Order: sequence, then structure tokens, then C-alpha cells
Amino acid sequence: MHRQQRHCRTSTGLSLLLVLLLAWPSAAADWPRFRGSAGIGVSAETKVPTSWSDTTNLKWKLALPGKGFSSPIIVGNKVLVTCYSGQANALRPSDSLKRHLVCVDRQQGKVVWSKAVASAVRESRGASFGTQHGFASHTPVSDGERVYVLFGKTGVLVFDLEGKLAWKAAVGTGASRFGSAASPIVYKNLLIVAASAESKSIWAFDRKTGKPVWKNDSTNLGLDRSYATPVIAKNAMGRDELVLSVTYETWSLDPATGKLNWYAETEVDTNACPSVVVHENVAYVIGGRSPGGRAAIRLGGSGDVTKTHVLWSKTGGSYVASPVFHGGHLYWLNDRGIAFCVDAKSGEEVLKKRVGGQFYASMLLLNNQLVAVSRFGGTRILEASPKMTQVALNKLSDTSDFSGSPAIADGQMILRSDEFLYCIEGK
Repeated sequence: MHRQQRHCRTSTGLSLLLVLLLAWPSAAADWPRFRGSAGIGVSAETKVPTSWSDTTNLKWKLALPGKGFSSPIIVGNKVLVTCYSGQANALRPSDSLKRHLVCVDRQQGKVVWSKAVASAVRESRGASFGTQHGFASHTPVSDGERVYVLFGKTGVLVFDLEGKLAWKAAVGTGASRFGSAASPIVYKNLLIVAASAESKSIWAFDRKTGKPVWKNDSTNLGLDRSYATPVIAKNAMGRDELVLSVTYETWSLDPATGKLNWYAETEVDTNACPSVVVHENVAYVIGGRSPGGRAAIRLGGSGDVTKTHVLWSKTGGSYVASPVFHGGHLYWLNDRGIAFCVDAKSGEEVLKKRVGGQFYASMLLLNNQLVAVSRFGGTRILEASPKMTQVALNKLSDTSDFSGSPAIADGQMILRSDEFLYCIEGK
């Protein structure tokens, strides 16, 4: 039985040894989804500069048609990013809210095409949580042929890379005062969408036709407080798991059917925002706020694995930003500007220090260094070691909100703010 007396409607069991995101049709150099192709915030690039400014290593800068907390993705020579403009007001006959999908030439920094989508269903103003969230927090995903976006109550929209609408589908009309934020992911022939606010359900669609394949109706499971993007991992038996953090629990589902494999209780209180990071048969989970929690869970098993597979569980985590695993440690910066280094075997804090600022963007690992984008205080480059020594602090003249996580490919880093899209490249 779940901690909150909740039960999933389906179940099956798997064990896991190896973590890989499965077979992307897109090129290896792409950054096709939130936190990169494997969803763990790790880049193999070695030529991206770690220092930049308005006048140094800035290849181009492009004004965006609206705000957003989503992250850019890279597909070949294209950068794709979402944003929103206008206001939502369910009490008035006119509603100016629009969501935008913008496709940019990665070398020239020019708009190739842009789609503005009006709300199909009125959004409540409260669902934006003022300036702290907005209506464009879901990062797109691409399979190299199409780009898939989630636009809240308006649903899933799918475009080819020339900007032609391929299909669209509704995922519910529910709302949360924090909006919704989980990004869609691609798994084999499926598009998987965690529609927490819209329907408290996880959906899978045929990514070519848009036909629903399965739906895990999690109305009684607490998914309404999960904003985390799922990750896909392959187990020792050659099967795949969909791993997701929710309030007070971590779940593993069969991504082909939506059936529950296992669940484990955690100390992730309030809202579950960070994505899980999986490394060598262990899922590392952080999240919550008061004070939040972190846990390491050995993957596999069936049903409730809290007593058998939780390796450690501690208080203290990250409210928004996801962690990075490197060299036996977990690293993250939280929304209060505190840096953490945690021993992955024991869960004990190796380092906890205040660096200042506020971090919603997830850290990424680049050439043995950590890239951490703060909302208003620039981008910090830190050593990927327990001391987390600062190597550089890079600031731009843009004073708007930087809450999207960076995308990296082919020697370039793409950053987004509420006002601009940037390409960082060495000269």
C-alpha cells in the first residue's frame, strides 16, 4: 500500500542494471530533449567555452516573442524553444494568451519559422503562479523528424521540422496554481506525456499518428503534485523502465504498457519537480522543499520495494533543479542558492555551501565542469569535484529571468532567458 493509501491500477516487475536512453533517430550530436538525449544533463562536448560575455564568445543573440521557463533543444542545425505571450483571464471573453514554438537556424541565429498557438481551452490566471512559472515550462522533444510540444490545456501539438502541423491531442483540462511543467519524452514509437495538472495521468501516444496507446489514470496517486520529467532506463534483462518522482514516492512503469513495476517511499515532500538521475542500477531522487529529501533506490523488484531496495533516504534536497551524477557524487544548486555535493553511496553531505542567487535551471556536466545557470545572477562554472570551486562567473547585460537549462551540441551552448535566445561559441 502506498504511503498515502494510493494504488496504481496496473503492475509488472523489472530489474535494472544499465541506464541508457533508447535509440534516438536524431544525430548523436543533438540535444533533443530536456537535459539532453539521456535526460541526465551530461555532455561529451569538449570545445564549448566556459567564459563568455556580451562581447566575448557570443555568436548570436535573438529576441524571443515571449517569456518561458522551458529549455531549448537542438536538432541538427535547428534550435527549438517555446515561450508564451499575452495574458490568461478565464473571467473575460477575450483571452490574449498565446504559446509559441520558435525554430531558429543554429549557425545564423535567425528565425526559420515560428508558430503561435492560441489557447484551445481558457487557462486560469492562477495557473501561471504569477512571474514564477508562466505558461511555457515544458521543454520540446524531437525524434529527428518531428518536434513535440505540450501546451497545457491546449494539449500536445506535433510539427514536422518545416513547421507543418502533423497532429494534436488533448490530455485534459485540469489546472494547478503552479501550472504544469513535465516535458514530453520519446520512447521507441511512443510519445510519453506526464499530464499532472491537466488530467493527473500519464499518456502514451503513437508518435506518428497521435493515436493514444495507453493511459495510466493516476487520479488517486498524487501525480497532481509532480512536475518532474520522466527518464527511460534499460535493465539487466534488456527491458526498459520509465522512472518518475512524485510526492513522497518514486515510481517505475513499463513504458510500453504504462503498467506499474514498483514504487518506493521517499522524503520528497510538497511538490516533486527534479528529474530522477539513474546510474549503475540506482535511481537518485531529490525534491521537495520543507526541507525536502533525497534517496537512492536500487532498481528492479515488484510492488512496494521501500524496505528492500531503498539504499538510503535523507532529508534535504532541491525544490526545482535536477542533480548531476559524476565520480561517485551527486551535485546540485537549489532555489535558495545553496550548492550541494552528496556521496552517492551513503547519501551524506560532502559539501553544503551558499553561493548566492536562485537556481531553477538544472545543472549540467560539461568537460568535467559543472554549468549552473542562475535566474538573475549569471552562469557559474564550478569544478566537478567535492569542493565545487568556482572557475568562472559569466554575466550578460540581459536582466530578465534565466530559468531554462542550457542545451549543448557541436561546440555550442544555447541559453534562453525570458527575452532572448543566445548561442555561446568559442572563437
